[in-house]
Amino acid sequence: MLEIKQLRDYMKANFNAWDGAKSDQEMKLPQPSLIKPPEGGFMIELPDPKGIVTNEKNLFEIIVDRKSIRKYSDDSISLLELSYLLYTTQGVKHVDKNNRRTYRTVPSGGARHPFVTYLSIQKVDGIDKGVYRYHPLTHQLEFLFYDEDYVNKVTDATLGQSFVIKCPVTFIWSCIPYRGEWRYHVSAHKTMLLDAGHLCQNLYISSEGIDCGTCAIAAYDQKLIDEFLKLDGEDEFVVYLAPVGKKIKK
Repeated sequence: MLEIKQLRDYMKANFNAWDGAKSDQEMKLPQPSLIKPPEGGFMIELPDPKGIVTNEKNLFEIIVDRKSIRKYSDDSISLLELSYLLYTTQGVKHVDKNNRRTYRTVPSGGARHPFVTYLSIQKVDGIDKGVYRYHPLTHQLEFLFYDEDYVNKVTDATLGQSFVIKCPVTFIWSCIPYRGEWRYHVSAHKTMLLDAGHLCQNLYISSEGIDCGTCAIAAYDQKLIDEFLKLDGEDEFVVYLAPVGKKIKK
């Protein structure tokens, strides 16, 4: 059994548990797809996020005021606000000329961007309740499913953290590890977890700018949340969640 100090090696630069092993990129194997293809659900066009009107706080004030918020008002959020939050966390600015990498609003090691954004929507103007997936290349939402009991399933999967379903929308980020492994082999996993922090911090900052709040969640039941989203738990699995809602006015 590995001792806890041995596990720290995964956090170090140049970590390689298999000295001399080559990545699939080095072995000239084809790279994985830049995005997960649609699943056949109906697509929703999102409004241009440039149309958002933020509050009067400057960036310094936004960063200072940022904190984790678990209680929200009863207000819904608009489709434009959701569009803004999606674009600022995973939006694609452009694709390189060889169609090998996307450049987005968050950094990612090697521009691999291994994350997929799912949404559990409760109260977004003009959008039915249900589970959706964000398509960053086209800036669209794809409806996946609505489950009559999905509120209880999400609550159970997040270990009874009920604020996850008492908010307008919960961001659920899955990871497709091979996108990073293809290039970085066993050292990919440190980079991918760093990437998760980048996108969630963007959600905090963007939320603060439109009088919303969020709270990063890493405590959940892996099997239950993967089953809820119909993920295989091996080649794609959940790594992070964050509910978003309007702040309660003082």
